[in-house]
Amino acid sequence: MWYGAGDFALQAQRAFQISWPAVAALAAAAILLAFLAGSRLSPVASLIGGLGLTALGVLPVLEILGRGPLLPDDLLPGVMRTGMMTVAYSGLQAVLGVMLLVVSMFPSRWRASVTRQELPPAYDPGYDKTPSFFEPHPGPEDATRPMYRQ
Repeated sequence: MWYGAGDFALQAQRAFQISWPAVAALAAAAILLAFLAGSRLSPVASLIGGLGLTALGVLPVLEILGRGPLLPDDLLPGVMRTGMMTVAYSGLQAVLGVMLLVVSMFPSRWRASVTRQELPPAYDPGYDKTPSFFEPHPGPEDATRPMYRQ
């Protein structure tokens, strides 16, 4: 994300052209953030990513409040440093970090996955009941669906 934001801004300012590697890096960062925010991944992944992005996103606010320079200037190479400063000082990094933290706090993300019982095939002669879409499926996850409560 830092490389994409930095290279895109520098190329747009210098030559008024689009940097396609920067666009690809931003797209890859967006896809990675979408996977971290997705409900099928472990909530620990979004929690760790959210903590890191939030911590780096709060540092510019603390600098503005008079704590002195907290972000290192010489830690990253030129384009990535420019991107990090752009994303951090715009507040976008803190917003993305808080988003990942909030996504990881949903209780449904911390529940264990429930394995569904295998239904026998419809052509099985021992199977005498036709499945219906309106009947509740047995399992603990049905207790949260209002239409299936008993």
